Amino acid sequence: MSKVRIEQLPPMRVAYVVAISQSPEGDSLDKLMTWAEQQGLLEGESRRVFGFDNPGPSPTETEYGYETWITVGPDTEAEGEVQIKEFPGGLYAVTSITGIGDIGPGWKQLIEWRENSQYQVGDQPCLEEHLSPPSASFDECRLDLYQPLAE
Repeated sequence: MSKVRIEQLPPMRVAYVVAISQSPEGDSLDKLMTWAEQQGLLEGESRRVFGFDNPGPSPTETEYGYETWITVGPDTEAEGEVQIKEFPGGLYAVTSITGIGDIGPGWKQLIEWRENSQYQVGDQPCLEEHLSPPSASFDECRLDLYQPLAE
């Protein structure tokens, strides 16, 4: 894990998929990346890919949800399971991790950092930005974790 930094995410137009299953992260990412490849969105300009629990895990349920986003331009349209929305952006505390095993400790680091800062919890969603190609192994995947902030 890296040091915590403050970032202002800009407004973004995103295409997204929500999957609910026992492994929704991979399910939603696979569906969205398959669609994005068919649309030619993975060629040329770089796209940002984010995800977050939606709805989050529950102690009484084996399935939960994960929503995956990819940034898109104004001409991209919704299709099938893929929807479009405008994300207004926001202020975030961010840390970088490598490997799925660092997700829990990374979130813990961000929560503790925020509790000891002058910031409140923001209204925007917690986000995980996927920085590695989808083919990266669980131990090699790189993520930036985004904890929403409010002043």
